[in-house]
Amino acid sequence: MKLKYLILILLVGLAFTSCSKDSDTDSDAIKTVAPDEINNFVWKAMNSWYYWQSNVTNLSDSKITSSNNYANFINGKTPDALFYSLLYQRGTVDRFSWIENSNEVVNVSKIAEVKKSNGFSYGIYPKDLNNVNLVALINYIVPGSPADLAGLKRGDVITKINGNQLTSSNYDQLTNTQISLTLAASVGFISTGMVTTDKPSTVVVSQTDIDENPVAYYEKKVYGSKNIGYLVYNSFKSDYNDELNAAFAKMQSDGINELVLDLRYNGGGSLETAIALAQMINGSFTNKPYVYLDFNDKHNSNDGFEYLSDKVRVFNLVDNEPTFQRDESINNLSFTKIYVLVSFQTASASELTIQCLKKYISVTTIGEDTVGKFVGSNTLYDCPTYNYTSYANRSTKHKWQLQPITFTYYNKDKDVNPAKITPDYVINPYFAFLNLVEFGNVKDPCLKKALELITGQTLRTKTQNTNTSLSFRNDNLASFNPTNAAKGLYIEDFKSLKK
Repeated sequence: MKLKYLILILLVGLAFTSCSKDSDTDSDAIKTVAPDEINNFVWKAMNSWYYWQSNVTNLSDSKITSSNNYANFINGKTPDALFYSLLYQRGTVDRFSWIENSNEVVNVSKIAEVKKSNGFSYGIYPKDLNNVNLVALINYIVPGSPADLAGLKRGDVITKINGNQLTSSNYDQLTNTQISLTLAASVGFISTGMVTTDKPSTVVVSQTDIDENPVAYYEKKVYGSKNIGYLVYNSFKSDYNDELNAAFAKMQSDGINELVLDLRYNGGGSLETAIALAQMINGSFTNKPYVYLDFNDKHNSNDGFEYLSDKVRVFNLVDNEPTFQRDESINNLSFTKIYVLVSFQTASASELTIQCLKKYISVTTIGEDTVGKFVGSNTLYDCPTYNYTSYANRSTKHKWQLQPITFTYYNKDKDVNPAKITPDYVINPYFAFLNLVEFGNVKDPCLKKALELITGQTLRTKTQNTNTSLSFRNDNLASFNPTNAAKGLYIEDFKSLKK
């Protein structure tokens, strides 16, 4: 009994002691919590620039009215965890924002100017409607890369990685530093899906630093009076603006009067390069509005048109950043109609080219539904004095930088963008899969269709066909290709925007 009373007395004593301390505000004032320096940059840059800032409660200006509450909110998280927690409906509305540390992207891929790569581009395809077992189809090989030296080629089908069946759980390992690949010896289709047999040997590929030339292939094809230029362009990379311009100079000298532009593996890139490409295709519209950019309410002063110009800026890489070198006169042709090859990996600046260019000339699309990325971004650095947009004035205490969606774009008439671009002439992706030959080969179903439309002829080629009654079909192939999230429309020099 005495023990019970003693416990009660101790509890009462603790209660009085606690009340006494709470009332002694002079001696125990609330301590100020300092916000984490890097996370402070992440939140404030997103609060300023993120396109959907007003839709995200945790990015509201009210978050910083109490310094302690703000610090407690942003502290204790890694910078990438904080960043991804601030995205608006991540994966559905915002599928494309990313963060990186020292050019190492956290949780999503991106096109860097120079990046670690094994030298092959690929697309992911489910083998059946369960969407678990997959294969990777090699779109193209970068010349001189480890993949090239290992003997891989366009059209090869990867079935296993490091000895394991490629699945929805392990296909991200295709970007690992070193990988062992098993290739298909044969590929067939039945009503429920894809059937493959494997080659007995494997191919080992390691990554290296690659600055890929996006002007991947050019060929002149002659059919009667038709001098057809076929150009494969795989990324809007500003450090290759001069190479792109040179390709159009070659077309001029070749007397090209028809153009097939292959953007099937082009996920986007530089806004400036996209505008230059339009001028190269047809130089008759200099100084006309081409694309309209719309930013969030905090940056309405940056809303406005970008105009076509007869000059293109040439860049070199300095510290892996495109650095202006000189202006170059654009080599332009006078195409009034072009044919664009598209796929479920065509996104952003490629879609901009189609949507904006067709307000001036006829654009015929051939292939598969595109990704549907009608938004863009500019890189944000830790430099609050320079509105987070100056690479030269960034903090050197860390290497974090952000690539969030900061604007949406429209053509010159500000037409509402579609969910995605459905091509004028649809090519079944699995028919294209079976007939993916080297660039320029007319067995390529998409190229073949473009040539037939231009020439009015039927080109007879021996191709492999899928079963016409095939019930296996996946209409959302883009969702299996996360690299689409990375290849975006971005602005190298934000100050260059027209006000």
